[in-house]
Amino acid sequence: MPQVAISFTLIMRVEMPNTAGAFAQLASAIADAGGVIAAVDMRSVGKNRSVRDVTVNVSSDVIGNDVRLSVEALDGVRIVSISDSTFLAHLGGKIRVEPKIPVKTRQDLSTVYTPGVARVSMAIAADPNKAFQLTIKRNTVAVVSDGTAVLGLGDIGPLGALPVMEGKAMLFKQFAGIDAFPICLDTKDVDEIVDTVVRIAPVFGGINLEDISAPRCFEVERRLIERLDIPVMHDDQHGTAVVILAALINAAKVVGKDLGDLRIVVAGSGAAGTATIKMLLEAGVGDVIPVDRGGAINRDERYENVHWRWLAEHTNRENRRGTLADVLSGADVFIGVSAPGILQPEHLKKMARDPIVFAMANPTPEIMPDVAAPYVAVVATGRSDFPNQVNNLLAFPGIFRGALDVRASRISERMKLAAARAIAAIVGDDERGPEYIVPSVFDPRVVDAVAQAVSNAAVEEGIARRTLIRKDGEDLPLPV
Repeated sequence: MPQVAISFTLIMRVEMPNTAGAFAQLASAIADAGGVIAAVDMRSVGKNRSVRDVTVNVSSDVIGNDVRLSVEALDGVRIVSISDSTFLAHLGGKIRVEPKIPVKTRQDLSTVYTPGVARVSMAIAADPNKAFQLTIKRNTVAVVSDGTAVLGLGDIGPLGALPVMEGKAMLFKQFAGIDAFPICLDTKDVDEIVDTVVRIAPVFGGINLEDISAPRCFEVERRLIERLDIPVMHDDQHGTAVVILAALINAAKVVGKDLGDLRIVVAGSGAAGTATIKMLLEAGVGDVIPVDRGGAINRDERYENVHWRWLAEHTNRENRRGTLADVLSGADVFIGVSAPGILQPEHLKKMARDPIVFAMANPTPEIMPDVAAPYVAVVATGRSDFPNQVNNLLAFPGIFRGALDVRASRISERMKLAAARAIAAIVGDDERGPEYIVPSVFDPRVVDAVAQAVSNAAVEEGIARRTLIRKDGEDLPLPV
């Protein structure tokens, strides 16, 4: 199985002899260990010794350690300090809270705090809806996790999850102007998670659930939606599903097939897989066959997992049984949200004309794109180093932006479908091709398009409590 290289940068402060050939020896040792020198800065120089900051790109922790050991083994060379650019970026955390109004005079203090703030507090107490106008609630999302399913790392706990949730908060702000804050809970108990989020909800305009393991995540989300009147979304489920559907809409156009005619095999029936299957059915695809470790989910088996029972009742129209290889025969699409390396070229040869493969396991997909390429018409992954990256970042900022703008009471299936279609529509007919079925996450059109589509859907469905949007300090009619 191919090893995934995750590049990062080391900055080494090196004290070494100030003699001819000393730096060449250092550079050779770094290169032999697998490092690539990106920059060299002189810090100090004396008659016999010099100190340089050497910036080295490495592809993994293992290579980074090899570079360090190789440099330390050189005669007369001493590493004064060594730092990792990724860890440096995280020093002190990646987000902070800053005031919008400077407090420089006693009058400023009286306005933003006591006694002036009492008038605002009393106004909100008399009419709680004014909290959306007069506090951070109107534009704030809680990013909530219990640290049980963090990236590909598994159950690493709330503290281990904190850097990831900080990163998610950064993305909310950077891409959608939403003030988000990480809430990492030291409990795995569903009741405690739900009760805690309900109790802190008055501060927030929305709740983004993140990295909570299945099947608990389904129950947590369902109960919070029932108890709260603000948008709640588990992004691992629905963000993934929205972008997969967007990519599929365009991939189907590339191969000249209608969604209603597609037979799709989905490997993985956890959080992302289940939500994806439900969204595909909502979008009108022909048939979906869920596959898990035991093979295709079918109506002949009896499943303890209530979500698998739902899947057995609503998918796999022909009640196919067998392994992944068995049910892929004649399938138009493979979508993997499962495990690395489970898909082989011989499986692809059994699929229908112009097969579509979305290998979403991260960081190592179900099949590497270069291995799949000779056998498929379109391939997508969750990785940034291949074309067609299916990334939740295309969905969640715009979905929450749109929901907050119209003060939606929830995020509905209709709103998520609207988001998927908006993402797909960014890729024009004259641009769409096998290696371009979803826009870049840095495409500035995406968030606005998704937000508008989501806002419109909420208004049409009657779950918006505001039909005006704020732009440049003005209330403008929402385009419907």
